[in-house]
Amino acid sequence: MAGRRVAVSAPTAVVVRLKLSLLRNGLRQSAGRRAAYVASAVVVLLFAALPLVGPIALRGHAHAASLVVLLVAVLGLGWAVMPLFFPSGDETLDPTRRAMLPLRPRPLVRALLAASLVGIGPLFTVLMLAGSVVAVAHGAVAYGVGVLGAVLGLLVCVTLARAVAAANIRLLTSRRGRDLAVLSGLVVAVGAQVVNFGAQRLGSSGLGQLDPAADVLRWVPPATAIGAADSASAGSYGTAAAQLLLTAAASVALLVLWERSLTRLMTAPDGSTLQAAGEGTRGRRGSSGLTRLLPAGRTGTVMERSLRYVWRDPKTKAAWVTSLAIGLIVPVFNALQGTGSPYFACFAAGMLGIQMYNQFGQDTSAFWIVALSISSAQDAYAELRARALALLVITLPYATLVTVLTTGLLDDWPRLPEVLGLSFALLGAMLATGAWTSARFPYSIPQEGYKNVAPGQAGLAWIAIFGGMVAAALLCAPVIAAAIWLNVSAGGAGWSWLLLPAGAAYGATVTWLGLRLAAPRTAARLPEILAAVSKG
Repeated sequence: MAGRRVAVSAPTAVVVRLKLSLLRNGLRQSAGRRAAYVASAVVVLLFAALPLVGPIALRGHAHAASLVVLLVAVLGLGWAVMPLFFPSGDETLDPTRRAMLPLRPRPLVRALLAASLVGIGPLFTVLMLAGSVVAVAHGAVAYGVGVLGAVLGLLVCVTLARAVAAANIRLLTSRRGRDLAVLSGLVVAVGAQVVNFGAQRLGSSGLGQLDPAADVLRWVPPATAIGAADSASAGSYGTAAAQLLLTAAASVALLVLWERSLTRLMTAPDGSTLQAAGEGTRGRRGSSGLTRLLPAGRTGTVMERSLRYVWRDPKTKAAWVTSLAIGLIVPVFNALQGTGSPYFACFAAGMLGIQMYNQFGQDTSAFWIVALSISSAQDAYAELRARALALLVITLPYATLVTVLTTGLLDDWPRLPEVLGLSFALLGAMLATGAWTSARFPYSIPQEGYKNVAPGQAGLAWIAIFGGMVAAALLCAPVIAAAIWLNVSAGGAGWSWLLLPAGAAYGATVTWLGLRLAAPRTAARLPEILAAVSKG
């Protein structure tokens, strides 16, 4: 009985030792794993030196408080979203693994909270909070408030991450949740562009423009912890106390939310223990929404299948979301910085046109069902045409929207018809070359992991994508030449609007020709295509 009381009353030490043991045993498995962990720790510490030393170097600067408040707010946001993209980063913090243990939620919260404070992430957070406190604190009272605020800020960050993870643990441990991690690269890419844009703006305008945002964020935990130290330095002790209380209240609220999520996880049944309601009595759901607008027959069926791939297949969705985001970021961010051009809007059409390449690879081994329905070049043409139409459902309005937005930001409306015509011509050329390369250079897309090309097929992917893009650029040469001639010739600018209908007609014609040329090759190479796309 005594041994059992110890185990139940002191789960914190057990969970912390469990985490340290798992970490130590994992490092013992191989020298490569130890090297990777040490290297990651060194990289994190090097990055942590920047928020530690950087804010300290700004000590005494008029706008140092605004910068560090913003940095801590971004840090808190990172703690909130990281569990959604890396749910398997720390398996010891998965509460469902202890659902059968005789533990109440409150002791389990304390144990998991203590285990959460062990790791590289909390160390990075402590260093950033320490540097931020030194940057804004002046006087003994301010340092005392800053130390207390840093402790509370760390608790807010850790409990925020655990509360988010616990509230979404059913999703994060499912296949759909693991597929969410595929999008983490997109978040990093978009975040890097936003940081780059912000850094350039700060370099040209100074830190003073951060003051309005910092005035708001200093009342949002965990940034309130640093705001309290800054308020105490200015002698506003009432404001500092309010910000400290707000930080403490946020940590308590997150702990309560975390405890309730754990209680629900430990007591409520999930889908594995409950029979689906109405199972066996539900009929096939009818089509709704966009599918009702699709044409009948094979064309509508193939279009619906392709659009479902975009919505449901993780790899296809990640590729589309990445193309949509980058196709918007490049022209719009350059326009906002005053260094852009309306022609940058063609980047959106180019990024989305890439989705036509390797059309059969996204089917993987299921392509054999499609292959059974293709017995002639006409069948292959109908298949390729429907896939191109499904792609146009998204790309045409999106390319138009990006073009209008870019020209509006640059206030260069006379070039709108010209740029739209070039975008439509480029999109048509990429659809044509994409259909041909899909039949000539197919490759498999692995369903698991982060690789988009099966081992041994990287050369095919490079040839298909970059070779097709070069061919598409050559196909667009007549429209590009016409645009250059109209811009350099006297009086030609007044006729540039003709490039809109000309570019649209040229793109449609090139697409039709490309599909017609690719159809016979697709029908003739069905066994080779099936073998290539099923490799992964």
